[in-house]
Amino acid sequence: MIDFNRLIEKHLERESRPKQIGRYYPSEIGTCLRKIWYSYKHPMETKAELTKIFELGNILHEFVVDVLKSEKNKEVELLEEELPFQKSYPGFIVSGRIDDLILLKENNTKILVEVKSTKSVLPIGEAQDSHKTQLQLYMHATGVHKGIVLYVDKNNLQSKAFEIEYSKEEGEKIIERFKQLHTALTSDLLPTAEAKKFENKQWLCRFCDYAEKCEKNEA
Repeated sequence: MIDFNRLIEKHLERESRPKQIGRYYPSEIGTCLRKIWYSYKHPMETKAELTKIFELGNILHEFVVDVLKSEKNKEVELLEEELPFQKSYPGFIVSGRIDDLILLKENNTKILVEVKSTKSVLPIGEAQDSHKTQLQLYMHATGVHKGIVLYVDKNNLQSKAFEIEYSKEEGEKIIERFKQLHTALTSDLLPTAEAKKFENKQWLCRFCDYAEKCEKNEA
């Protein structure tokens, strides 16, 4: 018999490239700084199952793009998709992609949309902190001060959308986090284990590949 799981894994295989200190990503900065630090200093290959999850997220985003482009949905216009994002700061670059930029025709308002796939939208009562942080950075850097985090259920395409209020103060704090990360990496200083320190982040430890190193404060 043909092993279709293996065929899919081979199709999704990507050349593993270590991260480059000085180039950082909006999707990560809202998580634990120590985990990000480890991912640069002690890179691991992306597991096959995680690669599949990422690809499913890409497929769902393509579906959302089709919905936004649809002539049946005349109240919105898709202005940009997979919009390249890059900002330079002293000593480092922040680089990524903004999922979508749409125009709400009713009031001629531009809105950034960040799409996230999820196992179920039912228990989601608000946007995840790291997703808010990612969108705040995009709003701060682009000048488009309206944003939505859109969660799409992988099982039934149900969705929940959360409007994120722009805050200049929050935007500046995020840039400071990038500076802290860059300083820690270039100075070989292990950052504080934020996910242990803050109660609302402790759940991250359960899914962290670096939990053992972190427990030993291993640099």
